[in-house]
Amino acid sequence: MNLVEQAAKALVLAPAGIPIPRGFLCRTPPEAADACREIGPCVVKAQVPTGKRGKAGGIKVATTPDAATAATETILGMSIDGHKVESVLVEACAEIAREFYAAVLSDFASRRPLVLFSTEGGMDIEEVAAARPDALRRAIVDPEAGFSREDAAALVRGLDLGPAHGQVVDILARLYTAYVASDAELLEINPLAVLGDGRVVALDCKFTLDDSAAFRQPELAAAAASDPATELERRAASAGLKFIQLDGNVGVLANGAGLTMTTMDAIAHFGGRPANFLEIGGEAYTKAETALDLVLSNPGVKSLVVNFCGAFARTDVMAEGVVKAWETLRPTLPVYFSIHGTGEDEAVRLVRERLGIEPFDFMEDAVKAAVEAAR
Repeated sequence: MNLVEQAAKALVLAPAGIPIPRGFLCRTPPEAADACREIGPCVVKAQVPTGKRGKAGGIKVATTPDAATAATETILGMSIDGHKVESVLVEACAEIAREFYAAVLSDFASRRPLVLFSTEGGMDIEEVAAARPDALRRAIVDPEAGFSREDAAALVRGLDLGPAHGQVVDILARLYTAYVASDAELLEINPLAVLGDGRVVALDCKFTLDDSAAFRQPELAAAAASDPATELERRAASAGLKFIQLDGNVGVLANGAGLTMTTMDAIAHFGGRPANFLEIGGEAYTKAETALDLVLSNPGVKSLVVNFCGAFARTDVMAEGVVKAWETLRPTLPVYFSIHGTGEDEAVRLVRERLGIEPFDFMEDAVKAAVEAAR
């Protein structure tokens, strides 16, 4: 779950004591004009949970209320990386002397938090890391020990931070505390700016909440931005199905998220492109007709893999749902079954007798056949 900049600053950075500019969330041009009158020269920023807003034209400087009005009128309604802009952050302009980069993220390689800092903020940090690895300081954190001001001081030791040194050390320690307290996967400040008056302020913020911790963070979860959805994804959500539309040509029906992901990986491994994520495990098997219709409604689908593997779940019950759906919808595209686990003999016989299709003994063979048929 991702928060837009304004929510991340207000709900995560500010409570942690990390300085942020004065600003107002505005949803109309008149509100933006009022905000500009209140704070003076300002920056009008599109509030969408994605980067590259400046390059997309979603960030504009306004020195007067009329300019703030015009900027807001231009930005509202824009589409940036698939997100429609419905609000802007009107924030006081900052006199920037230097720009740093600071972040804490979940490092999957070490399975621990990772604190990052660079004196080259305001740039694409991936490019900085690739071109000049030594410009990005890293500290893997023992969660039991935490990350103190002493640890932060050690991370930036030897860097020429000037009078900002103490503030940077304090902010890094506070950033780690905020990361832990908010159950974040990513908490990033870019730029962390030194202003003309010497203050160090977070001018931007990216925040990603660990989905599995949403129940512990109701305020953050409620503030999370919704991901842009296709028409098929909206149909699936209204039916209570977990469906993600992709740009491939091999449709996927499987039970359980893990098996679905494995099937998608196998499709890619054998040179194909999965067209969707859609699992019909648990009670979702009762919605087989809706699920099958969703997959078939994707115009790019040219073949289908049905992959069932049951331990507690019975594959014959799941197969019955898909067979009934197939008989109702009567699709003409080729379908390839792989069925294993509890009730597999009954399930295989059902598919063979009702649809005239012979399931494959191995998932790999079903996937290969589907990939070949989609070419």
